Amino acid sequence: MENRSILWIENPEEMIDPELLTLFPYAFLKNRCLLPLKNSEGEIIIATDDILKTDIGEIRSQLNREVKIALASAEDIQNCLDKFYYHPNSSKKIVEDLDSEEIIHLEEDIDVAGMNLLDLANKAPVIRLVNQIFYRALSMRASDIHIQVGESDLKVRYRIDGVLHDIFTLPRKYHPAIVTRVKIISNLDIAEKRIPQDGRTSIKTDNKKIDIRVSIIPTFFGESVVLRLLDRSTFLFSLKDLGFSSECYEKFNRLIHLDHGIILLTGPTGSGKTTTLYAALSQINNPGINIVTLEDPVEYNIDGVNQIQVNPKVGLTFANGLRSILRHDPNIIMVGEIRDVETAEMAIQAALTGHLVFSTLHTNDSTGAIVRLIDIGVEPYLIASSLVGVMAQRLIRLNCPECSVEIKPPLAQLEQVALGEKDIPEMKYREGKGCKKCFKEGFYGRTGIFELLVIDDEIRNKISAKTSALEIKKLALKKNLVTLRMDGAEKIKKGLTTISEVLRVTQEI
Repeated sequence: MENRSILWIENPEEMIDPELLTLFPYAFLKNRCLLPLKNSEGEIIIATDDILKTDIGEIRSQLNREVKIALASAEDIQNCLDKFYYHPNSSKKIVEDLDSEEIIHLEEDIDVAGMNLLDLANKAPVIRLVNQIFYRALSMRASDIHIQVGESDLKVRYRIDGVLHDIFTLPRKYHPAIVTRVKIISNLDIAEKRIPQDGRTSIKTDNKKIDIRVSIIPTFFGESVVLRLLDRSTFLFSLKDLGFSSECYEKFNRLIHLDHGIILLTGPTGSGKTTTLYAALSQINNPGINIVTLEDPVEYNIDGVNQIQVNPKVGLTFANGLRSILRHDPNIIMVGEIRDVETAEMAIQAALTGHLVFSTLHTNDSTGAIVRLIDIGVEPYLIASSLVGVMAQRLIRLNCPECSVEIKPPLAQLEQVALGEKDIPEMKYREGKGCKKCFKEGFYGRTGIFELLVIDDEIRNKISAKTSALEIKKLALKKNLVTLRMDGAEKIKKGLTTISEVLRVTQEI
């Protein structure tokens, strides 16, 4: 060991070089608690938590160049490995996480003609491979894992902040073993490859239980797998954490404390409707009321709430379930989605008989929900008498806190979000340049933008008269309705997001 004083690295994250990381197998670094770093002069530094157990000669021979050794906390080293080892821009394959001996055995087992797929999927290398796909997704804040098979390879993709990233590419021959392993842990039929299958499983990490919703569908080259990761600690927000403006929060908070009526949330799949519903139910949940939900599927359990899973195979549909709920003495009912006139009319009857009902619809904006209900066959007078509020929402990506900088906003785009040169002096427009933290995207995390339409007597009259959505929108705008794009513009002015991001999620409006 060298006789000079050993450097202590307080914040190794600042010296991470993703390409340098990929020169070492993940298992090698993880098991030995080592972290390769590069300083501003380009020197390679190996951070360790214990110099006495570190064979620096082995590392030098592996890199074939001089390296320095430094100390860092084991926690910092492991956190950096978890966070940065699999960088989306790196072409390193996940297979290299396995020891070389395991890779050889895995390849041999896969190549054995007539190898029992069940036996193969229960072998240690396959189990570790699937587990690493899960844990890597969690460390990268992914909400979904996509396992897609092509003609010659197998892609593993993660959805991070609503955008899919290609992370790993594996040989196509790994596909049967990985899919079978997923089926085993999800209690699905491993022999069935012709029809779609849905299942659930869970894993534990860092003393947290992560629920995983599994969807498998047959495609031309083989079965495609999508896994939705449901982390209770990051899913159950309070209403104040969702991104409401103070005015919108106060209006919505008043609505959810009403005794009766229907509150609808609208937006496309993945716009955060379920998160908002859960936050609203958590806010009003107390021992003095009975809350019953009807969901497809139940994503998270809320203490003190009776949650029912829809099961059409046994006749438990939204409409039938709602009919039964009304005999269960509820104060508040949440129906996952209004899909047909029967469910809509049952929800309206529940609202008219003194219940507060929450539900969702797939429409682009708040006034579109009213027209959709009429289109599916609900009488306008029923809508007018029961509906108390409609909220449209979207999720927008936030500027990365590490790499975003204040710049002059693009004037050509300002008008598209109802802003102009007059707004520039009070604007703190920022854009992310891309860094390690945000995977070169310039965005990190998401928040909501909202359009809350509160139904008053004038709007009720318009609904009863079958007025068009456009006319209702014009009336609401006169009453100071804040549209999705207008709410997005406020977040642009505060430097939270970019013009292009707001336009991306509101382009159909």
